[in-house]
Amino acid sequence: MPEGDTLFRAARTLHRALAGKPVVRFETALAQLSVVDGDAPIAGRTVERVRSVGKHLLVELSGDLVLRTHMRMSGSWHVYRPGERWQRPRSAMRVVLETADFQAVAFDVQVAEFRTARELERDPAVARLGPDLLDAGFDEGEAVARLRARSAMGIGEALLDQRAVAGIGNVFKSEVCFAERVHPFGVVSGLDDETLRRLVRTARRLLGMNVRESSGWERVTRPGLRTTGRMDPSAGLWVYGRAGEPCRVCGERIVRERRGPGGRSTYFCPRCQPLQG
Repeated sequence: MPEGDTLFRAARTLHRALAGKPVVRFETALAQLSVVDGDAPIAGRTVERVRSVGKHLLVELSGDLVLRTHMRMSGSWHVYRPGERWQRPRSAMRVVLETADFQAVAFDVQVAEFRTARELERDPAVARLGPDLLDAGFDEGEAVARLRARSAMGIGEALLDQRAVAGIGNVFKSEVCFAERVHPFGVVSGLDDETLRRLVRTARRLLGMNVRESSGWERVTRPGLRTTGRMDPSAGLWVYGRAGEPCRVCGERIVRERRGPGGRSTYFCPRCQPLQG
């Protein structure tokens, strides 16, 4: 499932393939992208930059136009050489941006829209985001303050709130709480500022582990572990996806609970992460 690390790596790959090059072909299956600025064409514009902000991917084009996409649960961006066979069916295609050298194809993206830079600054989906954990200028103090402001929330739910900190999804929520031995359903008001700082720093560290050039396709939150060649997606994780399996630290059985909006799954060790109060 796409989280901040996935979007960061996708943006980096797209930037390297497309930046500085003119678009020779634009195709979309989405009606809202078919008309731009009075039918001004996308082909002929230059891709100036591709970057991620939290879970949003932004393709910045010349002429003050930005394509914003959000993957939700099933979306993805792929890069191909022109004429190369796609790994997904054409029916899943939503956007094609093609240069002379590469095709960037968005499959099953749930949100896609064009915005000017000024419109993007005012767009609540982006403007209200908390500090991006993978941003080089990340503001730790601001992130802690935004978490503190969600005092009645469970800490797991607060970490998922992109208006508090941007980039954490369901996997990292569980992994970060385990790494700091914090129960994911403990309320924010029961945690001191030092604990919140540790959670934020650990979240930044774990996401950072998964965007290094040397990191493989598997998500890893256990430092030093090499999972290359394994097909088990939970092999590199502490608790996520391991319900009923022994804790890697104490041997207690990992618990999965579904709570909150959408009944998202949360994984934790009841012995390593006791619920306080």
